[in-house]
Amino acid sequence: MKTLDRILQQWRIRRALRWLPERGRVIDVGAHEGELFEAMGTRLERGFGVEPRVAERKVGERFVIEGGFFPATKPGEGGWDAITMLAVFEHIPVEQQAVVVAACHDLLREGGRVVITVPSRSVDHLLVVLKGLRLVDGMSLEEHYGFRPADLEKIFGEPRFRRVVHRRFQLGLNHLYVFEKRRD
Repeated sequence: MKTLDRILQQWRIRRALRWLPERGRVIDVGAHEGELFEAMGTRLERGFGVEPRVAERKVGERFVIEGGFFPATKPGEGGWDAITMLAVFEHIPVEQQAVVVAACHDLLREGGRVVITVPSRSVDHLLVVLKGLRLVDGMSLEEHYGFRPADLEKIFGEPRFRRVVHRRFQLGLNHLYVFEKRRD
């Protein structure tokens, strides 16, 4: 990752941290090298990361990162406090989104949260320019599938989840969504 990619990643992580519990059990989808878990420090009780670009399992002090795609790769038990998908959901094909939502519901404890960041649609054009200037790697830009952030309201809507927050950040170019699992 280039310097600008890391700056943007850290910005997303800082936004997400506010919505993660103290001493929490967190699944990070698109975990990269475990940056979210490292940023949580002692706030993390246990972490399970899923990352398609990981060739072999990575084990940290309080977390493990498995190679693969969520939800085919996931922890074997439920009761998790939060699932994060930072700059990930826009890469999930439409036909897979319901499967991802169902897995999130199954893995979370009652009241558990899904914390998501997704870029605004205009970001795709900006990333093409920044990538052309070699300022960002613009990872998997071709996988954005024309995703619209507002669609998350329906995808993670009733009856399984309720929206807790929606905020824009990074000069309005990114969205933070937090959804909470409802009672079964």
